[in-house]
Amino acid sequence: MAGDQEQFQQLLGGFLSIDNNIRQQAETTYETIPTDTKFEYLLQNVVNKTLAEEKRTMAAVLLRRLLTSNFDDIFPKLPIESQNQIRGQLLQSVQIEEDPNMRKKLCDIIGELAHNMIDDDGNNQWPEFLQFLFESASSPSVSHKEIALTLFSLVPGVFGNQQQQHLGMIKQMLVASLADAANPPVQAMAVKATAAFILLHDNEPNIHKNFADLLPQFLQIIASSIERDDDDVLLKCLVDLAESCPKFLRPQIEAILQLAIKALPDANVGDNWKHLLLEVVVTLSETAPAMVRKSAAKYMTTLIPQMLNMMTDLEDEEDWSVSDEQAEEDNDSNAVVAESSLDRLACGLGGKTVLPHINTTLSTMLQSENWKCRHAALMAISAVGEGCHKQMETMLPQIMEAVTRFLTDPHPRVRYAACNAIGQMATDFAPIFQKKFHETVVPGLLVVMDDGANPRVQAHAGAALVNFSEVCPKNILTTYLPTIIAKLEGILAAKFKELMERGTKLVLEQVVTTIASVADTAEENFVEYYDRFIPCLMYIIENANSQELRLLRGKTIECVSLIGLAVGAEKFLADAGKMMDLLLKAQTNQEEMADDDPQVSYLISAWARICKIMGKRFEPYLPLVMGPVLKTASLKPEVALLDNEDMSAVDGDEDWQFVSIGEQQNFGIRTAGLEEKATACQMLVCYARELKDGFADYTEQVVKLMVPMLKFYFHDGVRTAAAESMPFLLECAKIKGPQYLAEMWQYMCPELLKAIETEPESEVLSEHMYAMAKCIEVLGLGCLTNDQMQELMRIMDKSMKEHFERSVKRQEQRKDEDYDEVVEEQLLDEDDEDVYVLSKVADITHALFSAYGAQFFPYFDSLLPHFVKLLSPTRPWPDHQWGLCIFDDVMEYGGPACSKYTDHFLQPLLDFLGSKQGEVRQAAAYGCGVLGQFAGPAFAPVCAQAVPLLVQAINHPEARNEVNLNPTENAIAAVTKILKFNASAINVDEVIPMWLSWLPVWEDTDEAPHVYGYLCDLIDGNHPLALGPNNANLPQLMAIFAEAFAREAVDKEAEVTGRMLNIIRQLQAQPEMFQACINQLSQEHQISLHKYLVS
Repeated sequence: MAGDQEQFQQLLGGFLSIDNNIRQQAETTYETIPTDTKFEYLLQNVVNKTLAEEKRTMAAVLLRRLLTSNFDDIFPKLPIESQNQIRGQLLQSVQIEEDPNMRKKLCDIIGELAHNMIDDDGNNQWPEFLQFLFESASSPSVSHKEIALTLFSLVPGVFGNQQQQHLGMIKQMLVASLADAANPPVQAMAVKATAAFILLHDNEPNIHKNFADLLPQFLQIIASSIERDDDDVLLKCLVDLAESCPKFLRPQIEAILQLAIKALPDANVGDNWKHLLLEVVVTLSETAPAMVRKSAAKYMTTLIPQMLNMMTDLEDEEDWSVSDEQAEEDNDSNAVVAESSLDRLACGLGGKTVLPHINTTLSTMLQSENWKCRHAALMAISAVGEGCHKQMETMLPQIMEAVTRFLTDPHPRVRYAACNAIGQMATDFAPIFQKKFHETVVPGLLVVMDDGANPRVQAHAGAALVNFSEVCPKNILTTYLPTIIAKLEGILAAKFKELMERGTKLVLEQVVTTIASVADTAEENFVEYYDRFIPCLMYIIENANSQELRLLRGKTIECVSLIGLAVGAEKFLADAGKMMDLLLKAQTNQEEMADDDPQVSYLISAWARICKIMGKRFEPYLPLVMGPVLKTASLKPEVALLDNEDMSAVDGDEDWQFVSIGEQQNFGIRTAGLEEKATACQMLVCYARELKDGFADYTEQVVKLMVPMLKFYFHDGVRTAAAESMPFLLECAKIKGPQYLAEMWQYMCPELLKAIETEPESEVLSEHMYAMAKCIEVLGLGCLTNDQMQELMRIMDKSMKEHFERSVKRQEQRKDEDYDEVVEEQLLDEDDEDVYVLSKVADITHALFSAYGAQFFPYFDSLLPHFVKLLSPTRPWPDHQWGLCIFDDVMEYGGPACSKYTDHFLQPLLDFLGSKQGEVRQAAAYGCGVLGQFAGPAFAPVCAQAVPLLVQAINHPEARNEVNLNPTENAIAAVTKILKFNASAINVDEVIPMWLSWLPVWEDTDEAPHVYGYLCDLIDGNHPLALGPNNANLPQLMAIFAEAFAREAVDKEAEVTGRMLNIIRQLQAQPEMFQACINQLSQEHQISLHKYLVS
């Protein structure tokens, strides 16, 4: 045994070796030791005070990890006496341990053990631990007090279901420890313990209230730690509380702001402290913005100028603007931290609170002779656009007048910042920004793009032009095309020459992106410039093969594919094949490209665009491109479970993101490659959508890849693409036969149902629900088994309950003490999100009705109370809209059988025809139309009741306003359907003259065919009221048809269009009458009529 122990101690020494081979060997040997033996040896070494300190420490780290990962395999299997002995031994060891580091390690082990001693019902099975805790806390020994507080901070929930009876003692322990001014280490541990306890009870206001009186001392200790420049962990506790329990901090919100304001300008306070204090304030502004606005807005007068001043903390780098590399931001610099904090502060508190304080400081900074002040002011304008959107929008003319003059500032970094501000505003305020300021922005940026002496500035002007053009209305950009193209062509030629001569590429990389963006917006207007760019760009693709030119080649590939999409197949087709051959020649399989090669994502996106252009002609390339696309889409991200100690090794690594999942555990994911994975998944959706049965051979492989990714919680875009692909893949697979299709669906359906139930993000949930609806539409009747249908109903029932619960919760928030107009805006945004999910519930019911008809009624009945509730007069108007849409489907697909629900929907249907909200009127009008068309003769009296209400809506003075056009045309279509299908209880001849006076219609292209179809019925039937005495109405009818054609109200291929043209051709057989009708038409109408006749 002693020999084994000796070998084990050598093994511990191996873990500590600086020689990688020895360390790896030790790790390998350790893994072969049985778990219970490991536990025994590690414990013996931990409590062995004669062992070298570093080996004891290593044994302690390994023992705690072992308990974290294998507790159930070790401790419960030991005899009770052994368990008691071990627990007692550990408590005794920690009490007599003199080395602070080892004491902390022993606390970690005891904490892990105590954590596992609480059963599922909250019973603590280690009562001696609680006694030990209180005895140590009240001990005169400083180290014993520290032990108690350390253990409590590690397992603040250790009291389990007995916590309430011990609450007074817990508070007493914390109060006494926080007040122990003679022993700062005890006070520091008390801060950590208090924070841990409050964080554990983050949603328990009663505990917050009970412990609120600890806050002043708590903050005083943190302030002292800043003054002494101690460990910053106490301030990090405050950040954690700001994030999870902001309301707990309410009584001391002013003290927190005062602490920040005092420290930020203090040269003796280190930058790290300042950054953390800003993080506290900014986090509070994000997690409890209304509270900060109400209780601490007055401090913004001081805080915001301090943040702006921090943004001037820049290095003077003489060669900054001439570097050929992208500007790398130092995320730990004062300037970057302050800029990011200002951005978040504005988004959190809103422009009304933040912007006035920025404005008062900016004008001074912009006039400063110090370039750093001007730079900071311009970067601040970029930073706050999103958060101050509403307030800045009205001030844009003044802001732009101030900003544009800095495009010619003598200092290159100020010119860079001016480009940055313009680019950001072009995104934040599009398209208003483009419409109002194109006359200054485009010429101004083109001047800066001539700044060849400062490549970084020149490139940034090109980047700002991308932001401007990608959301610029086409008609505006087109007016500048000749000038922009001439500039881009000149820069491309000059920079291409520079690349060949000097190897510089920064501006060239940017200019190809700018060309792509301009082409993307200009679309067919780019055709005339196509040949001026493509040869040079294709040359770059063919020859930029070296390692350092990978990004340039990738961006050029993107550029050519976007140009192709812009100019269309006719112009690009010849080059499309050539480009595909070029791309595949250099890249037949992705093994030749490293996973982090920037070309990969550009290639994958380019192939999808070329597929869109070539259509079926892309199919021969599929076998060559699918390998790389599938490989990228299949990327499995690296994940890691690290304890707090290991975290210090990866702290600051931007490739990893971590979330805390318990007292000691952190879950991490390597984010590199996730965007590329999402892009590849989206491209697979594109192939399935564009190629249909040409993609059939890949459906099985892609389905097996996509279905599991419905649960890929690391990236929303991946889950969205996975859901979006489902209906397209089913469509592709139809050619493989019904059995193949059924098997594929049975693989998809259970997982899609699970994904809908468990999806945490409402935007992604909406995509999942829409995908389910589309799949049902593709597959039709019988696609769901009874169990699957019941499961779907259960999920929709849950979704509807949550819809109403969230609505109640929002009403409660309106009663909150901090409620204000900005909170109301956020609640309205939440309303919109909720309504969008509700619309997807309506999509699923629509799909089920269209597939199953009245056979869906028995399942529908389980959801009926929810849908009836939507129509209640007290509900908000979007509920009325979607409730009506659902009952519209009941009528349309249930036919006469919908009568079983009339008590629920008929009166609301008629009442809502008078709604002030157009969307509600439209849904009600559509319902009256389908009632007339599908519900049968039993509903003739109801149709007669509806007609006067519809007429009233149509004849309203504002009925033809833009916002009312769709509802009005739906009402006209509804009257049309009643006249055609269910007119037995009305006098048709009374209605027809009025009906004719409402024509033409053009806005709602789904309903227009019904209207023009009925008009053709009347004309073909020689109805005297339609034709008029002696056919006097023919010129008017011809004008109605011509207007419909001019506005493309009916599709050229539609059946009704053929009927309309037949009537016109019959009229052509009577040249005199035809000419008389033509003479009354405008030039535009004559041209439209001619176009339709010849097509």
